[in-house]
Amino acid sequence: VPPHSGNHAQPNGASVPMKSMVTPFLPAVLVLLLLSPPIIHADAIIADHHAADAFASLPATTVDSIGDRFHIYYAHTSHGSQIMTGLAMLEAENPLVDPPYFYERSDDLGHLGDTSWVPYTRTYLDAHAECNMAMFSWCGGCSDNTEEGIDIYLAKMEELEADYPAVTFIYMTGHLDGSGPSGNLYARNSQIRDYCVGHDKILFDFADIESYDPDGSYYPDESDACNWCLDWCLTHTCPTCGSCAHSHCFNCYRKGKAWWWISQVMSLITACTHQR
Repeated sequence: VPPHSGNHAQPNGASVPMKSMVTPFLPAVLVLLLLSPPIIHADAIIADHHAADAFASLPATTVDSIGDRFHIYYAHTSHGSQIMTGLAMLEAENPLVDPPYFYERSDDLGHLGDTSWVPYTRTYLDAHAECNMAMFSWCGGCSDNTEEGIDIYLAKMEELEADYPAVTFIYMTGHLDGSGPSGNLYARNSQIRDYCVGHDKILFDFADIESYDPDGSYYPDESDACNWCLDWCLTHTCPTCGSCAHSHCFNCYRKGKAWWWISQVMSLITACTHQR
Protein backbone atom coordinates (compact mmCIF):
# COMPACT_ATOMS: atom_id res chain seq x y z
CA VAL A 1 0.00 0.00 0.00
CA PRO A 2 2.08 2.94 -1.20
CA PRO A 3 1.62 6.36 0.35
CA HIS A 4 -0.50 8.58 -1.82
CA SER A 5 -1.91 12.08 -1.76
CA GLY A 6 -5.34 12.09 -3.28
CA ASN A 7 -4.92 10.11 -6.50
CA HIS A 8 -4.87 6.45 -7.41
CA ALA A 9 -2.52 5.41 -10.19
CA GLN A 10 -3.98 3.63 -13.18
CA PRO A 11 -1.97 0.84 -14.83
CA ASN A 12 -0.94 3.22 -17.61
CA GLY A 13 0.59 5.64 -15.12
CA ALA A 14 -2.20 8.19 -15.33
CA SER A 15 -4.15 9.04 -12.22
CA VAL A 16 -7.77 9.37 -11.28
CA PRO A 17 -9.24 11.32 -8.36
CA MET A 18 -9.51 9.17 -5.28
CA LYS A 19 -13.19 8.50 -4.77
CA SER A 20 -12.93 8.52 -0.99
CA MET A 21 -12.34 12.25 -1.29
CA VAL A 22 -15.86 12.70 -2.67
CA THR A 23 -17.48 13.20 0.72
CA PRO A 24 -16.63 16.91 1.21
CA PHE A 25 -18.13 17.54 -2.21
CA LEU A 26 -21.34 15.52 -2.09
CA PRO A 27 -23.47 18.23 -3.77
CA ALA A 28 -21.09 18.24 -6.71
CA VAL A 29 -21.26 14.46 -6.90
CA LEU A 30 -25.04 14.62 -7.00
CA VAL A 31 -24.97 17.15 -9.84
CA LEU A 32 -22.51 15.03 -11.81
CA LEU A 33 -24.55 11.91 -11.31
CA LEU A 34 -27.76 13.64 -12.39
CA LEU A 35 -26.29 15.32 -15.44
CA SER A 36 -24.01 12.56 -16.66
CA PRO A 37 -25.43 9.01 -16.53
CA PRO A 38 -22.12 7.32 -17.48
CA ILE A 39 -20.53 8.65 -14.28
CA ILE A 40 -22.08 5.74 -12.38
CA HIS A 41 -19.72 3.39 -14.17
CA ALA A 42 -17.05 5.88 -15.15
CA ASP A 43 -14.93 5.79 -12.01
CA ALA A 44 -13.78 3.40 -9.37
CA ILE A 45 -15.05 3.91 -5.84
CA ILE A 46 -12.30 3.23 -3.32
CA ALA A 47 -12.96 3.04 0.43
CA ASP A 48 -9.51 3.44 1.98
CA HIS A 49 -8.14 5.26 5.02
CA HIS A 50 -9.49 8.56 3.69
CA ALA A 51 -12.98 7.04 3.75
CA ALA A 52 -12.59 6.21 7.44
CA ASP A 53 -11.55 9.82 8.05
CA ALA A 54 -14.51 11.12 6.05
CA PHE A 55 -17.08 9.32 8.20
CA ALA A 56 -17.10 12.29 10.57
CA SER A 57 -18.66 14.45 7.84
CA LEU A 58 -21.67 12.15 7.44
CA PRO A 59 -24.69 13.35 9.48
CA ALA A 60 -26.07 10.61 11.69
CA THR A 61 -29.55 11.15 10.26
CA THR A 62 -28.20 10.56 6.77
CA VAL A 63 -26.44 7.39 7.89
CA ASP A 64 -29.65 6.23 9.57
CA SER A 65 -31.56 6.54 6.28
CA ILE A 66 -29.08 4.23 4.53
CA GLY A 67 -29.97 1.26 6.68
CA ASP A 68 -33.20 0.49 4.84
CA ARG A 69 -31.62 0.59 1.38
CA PHE A 70 -29.38 -2.46 1.46
CA HIS A 71 -29.67 -6.20 1.94
CA ILE A 72 -26.12 -7.53 2.03
CA TYR A 73 -24.60 -10.94 1.46
CA TYR A 74 -21.24 -11.01 3.23
CA ALA A 75 -18.92 -14.03 3.08
CA HIS A 76 -16.17 -13.72 5.67
CA THR A 77 -14.19 -15.49 8.34
CA SER A 78 -12.31 -13.96 11.24
CA HIS A 79 -10.50 -11.09 9.51
CA GLY A 80 -13.61 -10.06 7.63
CA SER A 81 -15.50 -9.89 10.92
CA GLN A 82 -13.51 -6.75 11.71
CA ILE A 83 -15.95 -4.74 9.61
CA MET A 84 -18.91 -6.14 11.52
CA THR A 85 -17.22 -5.38 14.85
CA GLY A 86 -16.60 -1.82 13.69
CA LEU A 87 -20.23 -1.38 12.68
CA ALA A 88 -21.33 -2.63 16.10
CA MET A 89 -18.96 -0.19 17.81
CA LEU A 90 -20.37 2.74 15.85
CA GLU A 91 -23.93 1.69 16.61
CA ALA A 92 -23.07 1.45 20.31
CA GLU A 93 -21.88 5.05 20.15
CA ASN A 94 -24.98 6.26 18.34
CA PRO A 95 -28.11 4.10 17.84
CA LEU A 96 -28.93 6.08 14.68
CA VAL A 97 -25.90 4.45 13.05
CA ASP A 98 -27.85 1.23 12.63
CA PRO A 99 -26.44 -1.11 9.95
CA PRO A 100 -28.64 -2.62 7.26
CA TYR A 101 -29.39 -6.33 7.08
CA PHE A 102 -26.35 -8.57 6.60
CA TYR A 103 -26.54 -12.24 5.75
CA GLU A 104 -23.18 -13.47 7.00
CA ARG A 105 -21.79 -16.69 5.60
CA SER A 106 -18.74 -18.27 7.24
CA ASP A 107 -16.57 -18.38 4.15
CA ASP A 108 -13.81 -16.34 2.50
CA LEU A 109 -11.97 -15.98 -0.80
CA GLY A 110 -9.65 -18.88 -0.07
CA HIS A 111 -6.20 -19.47 -1.54
CA LEU A 112 -4.57 -19.80 -4.95
CA GLY A 113 -7.54 -19.39 -7.24
CA ASP A 114 -10.11 -21.09 -5.01
CA THR A 115 -13.61 -20.49 -6.38
CA SER A 116 -15.67 -22.49 -3.88
CA TRP A 117 -17.23 -19.24 -2.62
CA VAL A 118 -18.92 -18.59 -5.98
CA PRO A 119 -21.64 -21.32 -6.02
CA TYR A 120 -22.78 -20.38 -2.50
CA THR A 121 -23.06 -16.76 -3.61
CA ARG A 122 -25.14 -17.70 -6.63
CA THR A 123 -27.42 -19.91 -4.55
CA TYR A 124 -28.14 -17.09 -2.13
CA LEU A 125 -28.65 -14.42 -4.78
CA ASP A 126 -30.95 -16.69 -6.79
CA ALA A 127 -33.10 -17.23 -3.70
CA HIS A 128 -33.08 -13.62 -2.46
CA ALA A 129 -34.06 -11.08 -5.07
CA GLU A 130 -34.04 -8.46 -2.32
CA CYS A 131 -30.26 -8.79 -1.90
CA ASN A 132 -28.61 -5.81 -3.60
CA MET A 133 -25.03 -5.90 -2.30
CA ALA A 134 -22.46 -8.67 -1.95
CA MET A 135 -19.09 -8.58 -0.21
CA PHE A 136 -16.32 -11.14 0.19
CA SER A 137 -13.22 -10.87 2.36
CA TRP A 138 -9.84 -12.56 2.40
CA CYS A 139 -8.39 -14.27 5.43
CA GLY A 140 -4.74 -15.18 4.77
CA GLY A 141 -5.38 -16.15 1.17
CA CYS A 142 -4.13 -12.97 -0.42
CA SER A 143 -0.70 -13.22 1.22
CA ASP A 144 0.20 -16.55 -0.37
CA ASN A 145 -1.64 -16.03 -3.64
CA THR A 146 -0.23 -15.72 -7.14
CA GLU A 147 -0.89 -13.35 -10.02
CA GLU A 148 -2.85 -16.13 -11.70
CA GLY A 149 -4.85 -16.82 -8.55
CA ILE A 150 -5.85 -13.18 -8.21
CA ASP A 151 -6.79 -13.10 -11.89
CA ILE A 152 -9.19 -15.97 -11.22
CA TYR A 153 -10.74 -14.07 -8.31
CA LEU A 154 -11.19 -10.97 -10.47
CA ALA A 155 -12.68 -12.98 -13.32
CA LYS A 156 -15.21 -14.63 -11.01
CA MET A 157 -16.23 -11.23 -9.66
CA GLU A 158 -16.74 -10.03 -13.23
CA GLU A 159 -18.92 -13.06 -13.98
CA LEU A 160 -21.08 -12.38 -10.94
CA GLU A 161 -21.47 -8.74 -11.87
CA ALA A 162 -22.57 -9.70 -15.38
CA ASP A 163 -25.07 -12.30 -14.15
CA TYR A 164 -26.52 -10.18 -11.32
CA PRO A 165 -26.64 -6.59 -12.59
CA ALA A 166 -28.96 -5.47 -9.80
CA VAL A 167 -26.38 -6.38 -7.15
CA THR A 168 -23.45 -4.16 -6.15
CA PHE A 169 -20.31 -6.28 -5.70
CA ILE A 170 -17.59 -5.05 -3.35
CA TYR A 171 -14.00 -6.08 -4.07
CA MET A 172 -11.44 -6.25 -1.24
CA THR A 173 -7.71 -6.25 -0.68
CA GLY A 174 -6.13 -8.63 1.82
CA HIS A 175 -5.14 -7.69 5.37
CA LEU A 176 -1.56 -6.70 6.10
CA ASP A 177 0.89 -9.41 7.11
CA GLY A 178 4.08 -7.50 7.98
CA SER A 179 5.88 -8.39 4.75
CA GLY A 180 6.03 -4.75 3.62
CA PRO A 181 6.43 -3.28 0.14
CA SER A 182 8.81 -6.03 -0.98
CA GLY A 183 6.40 -8.84 -0.05
CA ASN A 184 4.02 -10.86 -2.15
CA LEU A 185 0.97 -9.42 -0.39
CA TYR A 186 1.91 -5.91 -1.51
CA ALA A 187 2.06 -7.09 -5.12
CA ARG A 188 -1.24 -8.96 -4.95
CA ASN A 189 -3.04 -6.06 -3.26
CA SER A 190 -1.64 -3.72 -5.90
CA GLN A 191 -2.93 -6.10 -8.56
CA ILE A 192 -6.44 -5.95 -7.08
CA ARG A 193 -6.28 -2.21 -6.58
CA ASP A 194 -5.02 -1.49 -10.08
CA TYR A 195 -7.72 -3.71 -11.58
CA CYS A 196 -10.47 -1.95 -9.64
CA VAL A 197 -9.23 1.48 -10.65
CA GLY A 198 -8.74 0.45 -14.26
CA HIS A 199 -12.12 -1.28 -14.55
CA ASP A 200 -14.29 1.10 -12.50
CA LYS A 201 -14.99 -1.25 -9.61
CA ILE A 202 -15.95 -0.70 -5.99
CA LEU A 203 -13.13 -1.58 -3.61
CA PHE A 204 -13.00 -1.84 0.15
CA ASP A 205 -9.27 -1.35 0.64
CA PHE A 206 -8.73 -3.42 3.77
CA ALA A 207 -4.94 -3.09 3.60
CA ASP A 208 -4.85 0.66 3.05
CA ILE A 209 -7.05 1.29 6.09
CA GLU A 210 -4.56 -0.68 8.20
CA SER A 211 -1.60 1.24 6.78
CA TYR A 212 -2.39 4.80 7.90
CA ASP A 213 -3.23 6.42 11.22
CA PRO A 214 -5.76 9.29 11.35
CA ASP A 215 -2.94 11.83 11.00
CA GLY A 216 -1.98 10.24 7.69
CA SER A 217 1.26 8.67 8.90
CA TYR A 218 2.10 5.63 6.78
CA TYR A 219 3.17 2.26 8.23
CA PRO A 220 4.43 0.19 5.27
CA ASP A 221 5.62 -2.74 7.40
CA GLU A 222 2.54 -3.01 9.60
CA SER A 223 0.70 -6.28 10.17
CA ASP A 224 -2.94 -7.09 10.81
CA ALA A 225 -2.24 -6.57 14.54
CA CYS A 226 -2.22 -2.80 13.88
CA ASN A 227 0.55 -1.90 16.29
CA TRP A 228 0.19 1.77 15.42
CA CYS A 229 -3.37 1.52 16.76
CA LEU A 230 -2.00 0.72 20.21
CA ASP A 231 0.42 3.64 20.07
CA TRP A 232 -2.29 5.98 18.80
CA CYS A 233 -4.71 5.05 21.55
CA LEU A 234 -2.10 5.70 24.23
CA THR A 235 -2.32 9.40 23.39
CA HIS A 236 -5.87 9.67 22.02
CA THR A 237 -9.30 8.66 23.25
CA CYS A 238 -10.31 5.46 21.46
CA PRO A 239 -13.45 3.36 21.74
CA THR A 240 -13.22 -0.17 23.07
CA CYS A 241 -14.81 -3.43 22.01
CA GLY A 242 -15.08 -6.95 23.33
CA SER A 243 -12.77 -8.29 20.66
CA CYS A 244 -11.44 -7.27 17.26
CA ALA A 245 -10.30 -10.49 15.58
CA HIS A 246 -6.49 -10.64 15.23
CA SER A 247 -6.23 -6.91 15.84
CA HIS A 248 -6.87 -3.77 17.86
CA CYS A 249 -10.39 -2.41 18.38
CA PHE A 250 -9.42 0.88 16.73
CA ASN A 251 -8.66 -1.00 13.51
CA CYS A 252 -12.17 -2.48 13.53
CA TYR A 253 -13.61 0.92 14.34
CA ARG A 254 -12.02 2.56 11.33
CA LYS A 255 -13.14 -0.24 9.03
CA GLY A 256 -16.69 0.28 10.21
CA LYS A 257 -16.38 3.97 9.38
CA ALA A 258 -15.03 3.22 5.91
CA TRP A 259 -17.92 0.84 5.26
CA TRP A 260 -20.45 3.55 6.13
CA TRP A 261 -18.71 5.94 3.75
CA ILE A 262 -18.91 3.51 0.84
CA SER A 263 -22.58 2.84 1.63
CA GLN A 264 -23.28 6.57 1.58
CA VAL A 265 -21.71 6.89 -1.86
CA MET A 266 -23.70 3.92 -3.15
CA SER A 267 -26.90 5.39 -1.69
CA LEU A 268 -26.25 8.64 -3.53
CA ILE A 269 -25.67 6.81 -6.78
CA THR A 270 -28.87 4.78 -6.31
CA ALA A 271 -30.91 7.85 -5.42
CA CYS A 272 -29.62 9.80 -8.38
CA THR A 273 -30.25 6.88 -10.71
CA HIS A 274 -33.86 6.73 -9.58
CA GLN A 275 -34.30 10.47 -10.07
CA ARG A 276 -33.23 10.45 -13.72
